[in-house]
Amino acid sequence: METKDLMYKRAYVWDKLNAEERKACMDMGEDYKAFLNESKTERRCAAEIIRRAKEAGFVCICEKKELKAGDKVYYNNRGKAVMLSVIGSEPLENGMNIVGSHIDSPRLDIKQNPVYEAGGTTLLKTHYYGGVKKYQWVALPLALYGVIVKANGEKVEIAVGDKCGDPVFYISDLLPHLAKDQMSKTMSEGVEGESLNILIGSLPVDDTEASDRFKTALLAVLNERYGITEEDFVSAELEAVPAGAARDVGFDRGLIVAHGHDDRVCSYASLAALLSIEKPARTTVGLYVDKEEVGSIGATGMHSQFFNNMVGEMIALMNGGNCSDLAVRRALAHSTLLSADVAAAFDPNYPSVGDNANFAAIGQGIAMVKYTGSRGKSGANDAAAELVGKVRKLFNDHGVVYQTSELGKVDQGGGGTIAYIMANYDMDVIDAGVAMLSMHAPWEIVSKADVYMTSRAYHEFFVNYR
Repeated sequence: METKDLMYKRAYVWDKLNAEERKACMDMGEDYKAFLNESKTERRCAAEIIRRAKEAGFVCICEKKELKAGDKVYYNNRGKAVMLSVIGSEPLENGMNIVGSHIDSPRLDIKQNPVYEAGGTTLLKTHYYGGVKKYQWVALPLALYGVIVKANGEKVEIAVGDKCGDPVFYISDLLPHLAKDQMSKTMSEGVEGESLNILIGSLPVDDTEASDRFKTALLAVLNERYGITEEDFVSAELEAVPAGAARDVGFDRGLIVAHGHDDRVCSYASLAALLSIEKPARTTVGLYVDKEEVGSIGATGMHSQFFNNMVGEMIALMNGGNCSDLAVRRALAHSTLLSADVAAAFDPNYPSVGDNANFAAIGQGIAMVKYTGSRGKSGANDAAAELVGKVRKLFNDHGVVYQTSELGKVDQGGGGTIAYIMANYDMDVIDAGVAMLSMHAPWEIVSKADVYMTSRAYHEFFVNYR
């Protein structure tokens, strides 16, 4: 063996792509931007996933009387989480090849009693969702999305701020001339959560003697447009997200900036891979879940039993209505999951926070993360060496450009994914996803090359992993 073959050196995706593959990579970037623009919230992302799945021949599992090899089914969990599956030729108890991602992202949620007026304006109170740097959300054009359920049960959809001609919304910040006290605070204290109030109106009613003139005028506008009253905010789910479409970055257009790359980028890569599969040996599953940014809790998060229930339903549909608890547990235990979540990429502006030898880099392919967690690997899944070896061999055998990564220096911080939750089912689990810059910022950055290579990696896993 030559000396050069003893060394491990990462590769850049662009160096491994021929002209045809480069075009496919750039084309996928355009499709991914279109996906993001339709997926500004978890509800809209779930709807877009289902829309694309239906176009590819998937049908709701609720419509099936039986399942056979090659069938394509989906399950819609309350409009905020989705499962897609292509049924394999092997029994489900032999296990599944699963790619699990989440479709929620950091944002600002509107409180249940949000509307008030002050200083000649009307505002909405918010409660931030997920791990955010609060100061990043001020002085930024915002869009509002969500649903309002009226007193009569009617559901009204809200989507304002992204279409041409739409108004946007805004959280003001202090001018530097008056920010002496603010600037002396730490970055985490400079903008308080209760100060993230969104400007939504500034016109009063004509009656100069009326109370709450500005709030009343705004409520009248909402009533005319949507037929709602102030009490209807009690049964609403409204989210404020950055206004604007996904855009290319750089003269060479190799990067994409957008809101919600975490984790819609892995969701998209998984979806693109799954929709191209026809008749796998092992059943393939794409999971697109909610609430990861707040602990994966609730009926639509990964801690929910909805996936176990769906595995039971699939087994029953394959076996004339028969399914035992043991069969479900066997199917889960014999499965392997790629926990498809983003990794932190080396940032040239902040080189000191990571161990460069163990930090992902933009453009070097799918990032395989053996463990996440914080400090002493607290909260980590920590995949077994045997699993890492099998996935590594799969990627190498099929020309997938990959890299390994961990989340920064040992004592710098940390984070987690859904990996540990799925490992509790006794299945093999490893994190593998796209490396990104500015994670959890209103606008995040990924490489088109990494999106393309990650989708290829998921496809090879779905089809060829044993």
